[in-house]
Amino acid sequence: MSNKILVTGAAGFIGFHLIKSLLDDGFNVIGLDNLNDYYSVDLKNARLKEINKHKNFTFKKIDISNREKLKECFSSFKINKVVNLAAQPGVRYSIENPYAYMDSNLIGFLNIIECCRHNNIEGFIYASSSSVYGGNTKTPFSETDKTDNPVSFYAATKNANELIAKTYSHLYNLNTTGLRFFTVYGPWGRPDMAYYSFTDKIVKNKPISVFNHGKMKRDFTYIDDIIFGLKSAINMNYKCEIFNLGNNKSENLMDFIYLLEHHLNIKAKIRFKEMELGDVKETYADISKSIDMLKYSPKSNINDGIESFVSWYKNYHSI
Repeated sequence: MSNKILVTGAAGFIGFHLIKSLLDDGFNVIGLDNLNDYYSVDLKNARLKEINKHKNFTFKKIDISNREKLKECFSSFKINKVVNLAAQPGVRYSIENPYAYMDSNLIGFLNIIECCRHNNIEGFIYASSSSVYGGNTKTPFSETDKTDNPVSFYAATKNANELIAKTYSHLYNLNTTGLRFFTVYGPWGRPDMAYYSFTDKIVKNKPISVFNHGKMKRDFTYIDDIIFGLKSAINMNYKCEIFNLGNNKSENLMDFIYLLEHHLNIKAKIRFKEMELGDVKETYADISKSIDMLKYSPKSNINDGIESFVSWYKNYHSI
């Protein structure tokens, strides 16, 4: 692995954990983030505070949709590899505010990959999403499945990223690796994600909304497993590949809620609701390609993962 890595979305959940791990391994890391207020900026700053302690870390507050600022950044640092984790996340929010996704996930993505092309970057690794599988009913989801049926604008932007990366690999010989993340959870997680907002509401004795009357299944993937997959992708630096990073298990949402209740030792007040627009009933990753080519092997089970999240949550919120 070359020594200088640029990571976008540095103050985000996955970006923070990746940078921490890369710094521990002795890499020099440049982190970019626009610190937007889609969710708590305090949490983003708390994450940054943790990694800012490290002498090999440089942080720049840059929005990847700002082409000039990005170009300056690439020309002032001799970057070897780029990991693009900056994106506007969330399926439901893409229905309310599509322009946020346009700016970050499409224009921002193009800006980053263009900078990679013009700066002889050795490898470009980027975040895709399980949402590209759309309304796919065949499980588990395999990288060879069709992804031309997105059910949200967020999914469409992630699908576009994969196509753009493939084109750049073909045209400019740029090494690109796309990683389809499946419901990532764990300490320092995102407050807009169900497991975090459920925890918040259960602790505050507020009702939680459970869609499709609880008949939902998700491939919940613990953050440490995702970081292993990411670092392996950086290291292997394939010519043009896409990989699923999941846990290879589809868990019932209700079981997940029971585990939250168990570790919080509080009963949840549940309001069952109809299916939400843009949502899918089940996600389930076929990880055989990742096992083979990334030596990926998820170690965490859901009980231990939730226990460690709850323990971090109580500590962070001084409960």
